[in-house]
Parts: sequence; C-alpha cells; structure tokens
Amino acid sequence: MGKENGVMFQFFEWYLPADASLWKTVSSKAQELSDKGVTSVWLPPAYKGQAGINDTGYGVYDLYDLGEFDQKKTVPTKYGTKDEYIDAVNKLQACGIDVYADIVLNHRMGADETETVQAVKVNEENRTETVSDPKTIGAWTKFTFPGRNGKYSDFVWDHTCFNGVDYDELKDKSAIYKFKGVQWNRGVDRENVNYDYLMGANVDFSVPKVREELTRWGQWYLDTTGVHGFRLDAVKHIERDFFPEWLGKLRTNNHKELFAVGEYWNSEIDILTDYLKSCGGCMSLFDVPLHFHFFEASNSGGEYDMRGLLKDTLVQRDPTHAVTFVDNHDTQTGQALESAIQPWFVPLAYSVILLRPQGYPCVFYGNYYGVKSKNGPSFHKEIDLMMDLRQTHVYGAQHDYFDDPDVVGWTMEGDEAHGGNGLAVVLTNRTGDDKAMFVGKQHAGEIWIDTLGNLRHEVVIDEEGYGVFSCADGSLSIWIRKQ
Repeated sequence: MGKENGVMFQFFEWYLPADASLWKTVSSKAQELSDKGVTSVWLPPAYKGQAGINDTGYGVYDLYDLGEFDQKKTVPTKYGTKDEYIDAVNKLQACGIDVYADIVLNHRMGADETETVQAVKVNEENRTETVSDPKTIGAWTKFTFPGRNGKYSDFVWDHTCFNGVDYDELKDKSAIYKFKGVQWNRGVDRENVNYDYLMGANVDFSVPKVREELTRWGQWYLDTTGVHGFRLDAVKHIERDFFPEWLGKLRTNNHKELFAVGEYWNSEIDILTDYLKSCGGCMSLFDVPLHFHFFEASNSGGEYDMRGLLKDTLVQRDPTHAVTFVDNHDTQTGQALESAIQPWFVPLAYSVILLRPQGYPCVFYGNYYGVKSKNGPSFHKEIDLMMDLRQTHVYGAQHDYFDDPDVVGWTMEGDEAHGGNGLAVVLTNRTGDDKAMFVGKQHAGEIWIDTLGNLRHEVVIDEEGYGVFSCADGSLSIWIRKQ
C-alpha cells in the first residue's frame, strides 16, 4: 500500500516532447521530489512502441527493448535509453523513492510480418456476435524483433499468441476480426458484452506459452531494472485470473511485496470491488468513480451536490486498495478517456486526496508542472503545500462534515508524535460560507489561519474545541494553527 501518508507521482503526461530526455529529467529531480514528500514515482512504459521515438509507450512492440536496439527507426524510446532509464530508477531509489513501472501486456502493435489467418468479423457493440463467415485475412501478428536478434529472449510472437486483430492487410479493411477456432477471454469487462479486444494484435491469455513467456519477461524486467512494483494497464481487458498468477509468481520468486495498481476504467464502484474480490486483492485500483465525481463537480456550474463527493468511491468502500487521483495522461484533452478536471476545481480535488489519510494519492505531472504544449496551468505551489501538510498534519482523529450541498469540510485533530498539528479543510463548488467544525479540545484558545492565504481573517478555537471556518466562493481554505 506504500508508506504511511505516502504520495505517488505520475512523472509524465501525454504531450511531452519526443526528445528522449525524460529519464534524464527524472534523475535530476529525484532529490527534489523526495524533499517534497513524494514516496513513489510511476514512470511511463519504458519499452519500444510501434511509433518508435514518437510512441508514448502504449503501442507496445518489444517488451525487451528498453531503448537499447535500433528498432522502429530509433534506439532510444520517447523517454531515453535503457541506461538512462536504469539510472533514473537508481537515482529515485537512492532518494528513498519507490519506482513503479508501467506495464502494458494486453496487446502488441507494429508486427514485423503478416500471416494469413482464418477469421470472422464480430459486431463491435457485441463482440460475441459473429457478422461474417470465416475468411482468410492478412493479420499483422508475426513479431520476430530482427533488431534485437534473439538477445534476452528468442520467443517469436505469431497468430497462435493472439485471438484477434482490427485490420485485414489483404483487403485493406478495418474491423474487429476474431480468429477462427479461438474465443475471446472470458474474465473481462462486460462492456460490448465482452471487452477482451481493445486494440492491435490482442494477446490471448488462455495460451500457456504466452503466460510462460510473460512470466519470464516479468522476472527479466525486475532483474534488469530493480523496480519496486507496477502500474498495470488496461486490466479490464485481460483475463482476470492472469494477474493473481503472474504477480504471485513474481512475488514468490523475488521475496518482495511488489506493489501493483491496476487501471480498471469503470466508474461503477460495484464492478471495481467485484474485480478486487475476484483477483484476491492482488492489486490496488485507481479510484475512477472519485475522478468522475471531481469531473462532474468541476463542470456542473455549482449544481453538483457536494455531500456526494465521496459516495460510492473506492476510497470510501475499500481505502486500502484505492489509489486516488485527479487527472492522468488518458483524461487529458484530446485523449481516449478525455475528462480533464476544470482548472478552478483542481486544488479542491487535490485537497480531497492529499489531506485525508484514506487511500494512496497520485499526483499528476500535468497538474503539477502544467501541460506546456497546451499552455495548461501549473498547481505546484498548492500541491507542494498539501504534500507538506500531509507529512506534518494529516494525523489523529478525523471528523467529516459532508453535510451541506454546497460547503463541505473535514478536520484532523493531529497527534503528539507530529507536534499536535491539526488542520481544518473547507471547500465549495458554489458560494462560500462558514462551517463550525470540531478540531479537538486540546486546541482550545489557539489561533488558526488559512495557510493558502485565500482568506485573511483568523479563527480562535473555543473551549469546546470548535472553530468557525470558512472558504470563499468556488474555492478552498486550509486552516492550521498560526505559528
């Protein structure tokens, strides 16, 4: 679950320049991230994608090429070379930061050769329904990796490793084609009736040699890079008995916890909790329902009922398996899951994930540094402050006040081990107001101020341990004891 009051940092966004510089940037920022309270970093996919240096990492070509071989017209990946990646991992670890590798196992793209395969077309909205007779197609399914020439692994991926593709080279036609004689994997999301197929050449996890090769690769990756865990891409599209087996073998072989968080993109809490149950709690999941609450609140023009901000979220239902986040590379403008939080609400959302002890918060590069290619705003000052308060003030008894449709808040009483520091958070998506909240009798007589500086007045804690805290319209205030 990460360290106490730990903070994960997603160190990339979709629109970074394709200049092979990210790993060097990570190395240069390692100490600074540690000083700010970051305890783990999620790095983007480190292996060669079909688009070479322009591939963000999700168009997986060769899992063994971490920027080492001349493949797809480049040696480095978008982010740099293998040596620079390993150096970045080492620098982060030397600063006490755990490193999570982004692992994409669902599909392969950019095959070296086509194969002729018998296949049927399926209905895109009901993948179990066949809409053509079997016919011969030209499928990009043969991966021989000539640039690597068998180094690390001589495994050749061919059509027997996949169950479908989305393109017929013979007819130059796009559709979803399922190979004759095989089935879609069953333990997947039920969207489109069966959501095994996502893109490219779809890996068939029912094939024993595929599972064996992916386990061999996982061990090679750990031996080569020394990472502490994984961010697992597109788990809703992968047979759900695979990751308990894969992670189980790697954890046993390496005698390590190997933290893992899965990307199961669904806003229905019952689907997420069912997945966690069916995979034996072998991973955490990103709290997608919470993200969509933030999205709705930020876009509702003040109409969102703030009492429901945490309702039916993973952090409410199963906080030990919840990785909370505001935005990520997929929710950015122009991306597949576009649902970016409106800038005015971003600090409010970060207060919810950083200033409450439940869940494992993940800070997004694009929110922190800004998306420079889109002139996006940077919130590093607010996030720095909240990460600091998370280390010093988010302790002790907690009192929630999600009792008003517009203005909500909570308090942490603090504890002796952390200097008796408490805090009070008040936020609104509409009109600001006062809120009487309990911070503990031990704080009686203290003067508290809004550390964000959004409000200038002071609050005196009464003898019963209550203060009347406020926030401005469409804003957030974080109240702590005046030094």
